[in-house]
Amino acid sequence: MADNHSKEIRSKNMSHIRSTNTKPEAKVRKYLFARGFRYRKNVKALPGCPDIVLPKYKTVIFVNGCFWHKHDCPRFVMPSSNQDYWIPKINANKERDERNQRLLRELGWNVIVVWECELKESKLNTTMQGVLAQLLFDDEGGD
Repeated sequence: MADNHSKEIRSKNMSHIRSTNTKPEAKVRKYLFARGFRYRKNVKALPGCPDIVLPKYKTVIFVNGCFWHKHDCPRFVMPSSNQDYWIPKINANKERDERNQRLLRELGWNVIVVWECELKESKLNTTMQGVLAQLLFDDEGGD
């Protein structure tokens, strides 16, 4: 099935999609900063250029959009148009994520993935308390 939009409209739509400093990332950063955590953003020297890097805790956090990273939740629906493009694109994103996370773990980093759907107001505190628990638990030498 062909794309529902012209090439020009599709290009304009895609150009407006951010890859860094997204609203979900800002929610996570604001939560962490308010609790005294200091971090670096989008460290290119690390595999996958993690969204949030907490060097003191040897932890990286990826804040993933459910669509772009193929989360197993209701927010992810494979597009029905232009599947020759979308299926390989989304699957390659997922494979790249898995590879980068494996490389980071091999380098000794704790990897936390936070999904966009877990940051809705109704779930935000529970999600972030889980993130803090992982941060603090791993910092004490647990695994």
